[in-house]
Amino acid sequence: MTSTAVPPQAATEPSSGPSSPPRRRRDRMPYWLVLPSIVVIAAVLAYPLFQLFSLSLQQYRLKELLKGKGTFIGLKNYQAILTDPFFWQVVLRSVVFTAVAVTLTIGIGTGIALLMRRMNRAMRIALNAVLIMVWAIPGLVSIAVFQWMVDYEFGVVNYLLTKLGLDFDKHNWFENPVQGFAVIAALVVWGALPFVVITLYAGLTQVPRELEEAAMVDGATSRQVFWNVTMPVLRPVYVILTSLSVIWDFMVFQQIWVMLNGRPTPDYYTIGVYSFVQSFGVNDYGKGSAIAVIMVLMLLSVTWIYIRQMVKIGEVK
Repeated sequence: MTSTAVPPQAATEPSSGPSSPPRRRRDRMPYWLVLPSIVVIAAVLAYPLFQLFSLSLQQYRLKELLKGKGTFIGLKNYQAILTDPFFWQVVLRSVVFTAVAVTLTIGIGTGIALLMRRMNRAMRIALNAVLIMVWAIPGLVSIAVFQWMVDYEFGVVNYLLTKLGLDFDKHNWFENPVQGFAVIAALVVWGALPFVVITLYAGLTQVPRELEEAAMVDGATSRQVFWNVTMPVLRPVYVILTSLSVIWDFMVFQQIWVMLNGRPTPDYYTIGVYSFVQSFGVNDYGKGSAIAVIMVLMLLSVTWIYIRQMVKIGEVK
């Protein structure tokens, strides 16, 4: 009885039938799936960004607005902005505010997420419900609540602090920019906490309990367990949350503009507020557009970190 030998090369080759598409086609499939989203995003954003950059290269004031055509001046708007000391004060103020707000958001969010891990199921569901309700509150409603809390005459914060024996009767929180930005930072952190807490708690559920218990048995403290066992697992989550928080807080506009009733003093200018005031306050649309373009370029570096981290997570999976 003779047996037919199978060549080794043929035995190791994968079958390519109708049920298994070629490898090249399978590798391209994710790109085809996201292509419609990319086309929609490009259609929505490409034209406004082009117009923004085009305006930044023009002298475009009220006179040009009435004529419907600006005067091309090249990079003179950028030169005027980048050589203006006040612009760099605004940038520094924006960076400091962003750093404080992001640090508080991530720090408090981590504490609440760790606390949720120790709660029983009923308490955890209740806290999740509260966080989602906070998240669902429209931004303008949150701002109105904070305005009432720190109101000059009828604010509950002034009332409580006065009852504690402190001199806060008819205290104006926005007279001092440091105190005013503290209130605005509290508002920003309040609005960002639900997303951060829920995301961090979801990440904590992926940390193996066995590793933490083994570290505790070996004599590690709770802080050592967090930094050496929990933190490495959550590092991708922290990078993503921090990147998104930096983008959101650096562009903060609504909270400052509405809290100050649409009349912020220069001490309260962040780069988003400064761009708006320059465009619609003094009707210098070209210079305001140039400030906005610079802000976009600054945020691109943070966005690049976020995209790289997302790609790494996808490669690991």
